[in-house]
Amino acid sequence: MQNVRKRRGNNLHSIAGVCKENVPARKTSSFHFDLWFCLTLQNWILDFGRPIAMIVLPLEWFPLNKPSAGDYFHMAYNVITPFLMLKLIERTPRPVSRTAVHLCIVTFVMGASIHLVGDSINHRLILSGYQLHLSVRENPIIKDLKPASLIDSFELLYYYDEHLGHLMWYIPFFIILLFYFSGCFSKSEDEKKIPISGWLLLGPSALYYWYLVTEGQITELFLLTFLAMFAMMIFQHRKGLGPDCNGSFLFYSFSITVLLVSLWVAYLWNDPVLRKKYPNFLYVPEPWSYYSLHIRKSQ
Repeated sequence: MQNVRKRRGNNLHSIAGVCKENVPARKTSSFHFDLWFCLTLQNWILDFGRPIAMIVLPLEWFPLNKPSAGDYFHMAYNVITPFLMLKLIERTPRPVSRTAVHLCIVTFVMGASIHLVGDSINHRLILSGYQLHLSVRENPIIKDLKPASLIDSFELLYYYDEHLGHLMWYIPFFIILLFYFSGCFSKSEDEKKIPISGWLLLGPSALYYWYLVTEGQITELFLLTFLAMFAMMIFQHRKGLGPDCNGSFLFYSFSITVLLVSLWVAYLWNDPVLRKKYPNFLYVPEPWSYYSLHIRKSQ
């Protein structure tokens, strides 16, 4: 009986040893250059480059009653960005609720699609003389429309484009980044070092977020996200943890963005026309409104 018990004990120990060997070791944090590079590149091309493509490419190629080049850029953005965000979440060491992530992705796609329609019509209005630095009712091509109820329809379009579409687009976008950032903490000093490739990518990334915040008119949402990241860092610091290379890259990008937005606001602080269009508590003019007022007029 004792021999049988010894054999059973040895078998249990051997099984436990095999199980331990089969458990995958937790991977150390490495800089996700491929994802950050793809996100930054497609943001610059498909988001920032969208209105530029609509202006530069000949109108004969894309008639006003057909989708423009910028619309196709937006369609590609609506597919590629959610995919890259999902891949980013897959690499966070900390498990995240799949239900919450999927809900954010669905809301993101719906908001970006609403914006696609509104923005497409808005850029066609620009080609017809619509002035971005003026409100809907003050625009020369709209204020004299008959019947007057048509103006309400254009204001509804503006609401879907600039308010509802942006909120449904950007709120889940920043929530997913917060989910990702919450898992980017480590005790290892080696995991906290940003590689040279990360430092080179930092400038373009921060500059794009400046464009996103100013053109998207989401200053409050961005600042809340930045403060949440800062509070998370303080909380984790008490546990002896600090952001790893990916968390530091994201936080530094947002920090530079805050500086760039502040400089932008200071530069246009005394502009009376833009002040009239943006009477909110946080005065942050849109770059394309600045282009419409100061650059396009002078050409």
